[in-house]
Amino acid sequence: MRVFVAGGTGVVGQRLVAQLVAREHQVTATTTNSAKLDMLAQLGADAVVMDGLDAASVGEAVAKARPDAIVHEMTAISPGHAGKPDIKHFDRWFAATNRLRTEGTDHLLAAAEATGVSTFVAQGYASWNGIREGGWVKTEEDPLDLLRGTSAQVGMEALHHLESVVLGADGAVVRYGSLYGPGATDDQVELLRKRQFPLVGSGAGYSSMLHLDDAASAAVLAVEQNAKGVFNIVDDEPAPASQWLPFLAECAGAKRPMRVPKWLARLLAGEVAVIMMTEGRGFSNAKAKRELGWQLRYPSWRQGFREGLGEPH
Repeated sequence: MRVFVAGGTGVVGQRLVAQLVAREHQVTATTTNSAKLDMLAQLGADAVVMDGLDAASVGEAVAKARPDAIVHEMTAISPGHAGKPDIKHFDRWFAATNRLRTEGTDHLLAAAEATGVSTFVAQGYASWNGIREGGWVKTEEDPLDLLRGTSAQVGMEALHHLESVVLGADGAVVRYGSLYGPGATDDQVELLRKRQFPLVGSGAGYSSMLHLDDAASAAVLAVEQNAKGVFNIVDDEPAPASQWLPFLAECAGAKRPMRVPKWLARLLAGEVAVIMMTEGRGFSNAKAKRELGWQLRYPSWRQGFREGLGEPH
């Protein structure tokens, strides 16, 4: 197939391009930075500079590539785009990514329609943001939490927009868990080593994790099968912060995280951090395994953290 990867130089995008090329697809991949064109070419893709927020730029790039499928992996979360992670001001930290998930998605869908592309796969998010009622692990049937009244509300509404328009166009949304692996967890590891990433309150809030390689392999399957609908792309072991955070610290050679009360965390890091660590809901991957035949290279973050960050010290 001819596959157009929007956001080909991101941490998932690079792996996705490599996996598609390895499976003998013809890939056109985009970057916003002309300095990264060589990197994409070395991965085996036709590389193109595209501004995902410019409808004309998107339309031109897609028309020239004449793809059979489009994959939307555009974000601007990396420190180079968004600066240091700022969970207290989620709206500022994710401002550019929120636009890519709203305007950028609309531009790509318009280009898909204009060029007759029927296979469309977009990156979503499902880690700790399941609806905060009932059990700790959610399926695709359960709604996502819009986190109304918090700094993350705008971002969650952007994800809701992305899902609505992609499903309306008969596409697929692959909701990635919290991504880890080279380039994805460096900032968290640094904070842990500085003892600046504490456990909040009970640490009972669940998260679902995902290695970058497994994120890419799920997107490949969604493309090849012309998948439709929403899929939670997470590992087999949703876990409370009280389990995964100390283990990540151990694998990073850091001291055990300090524990801080909710009121102090709310003051220092904001409401979203408190919700994430004390009330978060994880996700089930049963549908992706069943319908896509997806198999994980890293079924558990326990194995993934250990292998991705070296043996515990």
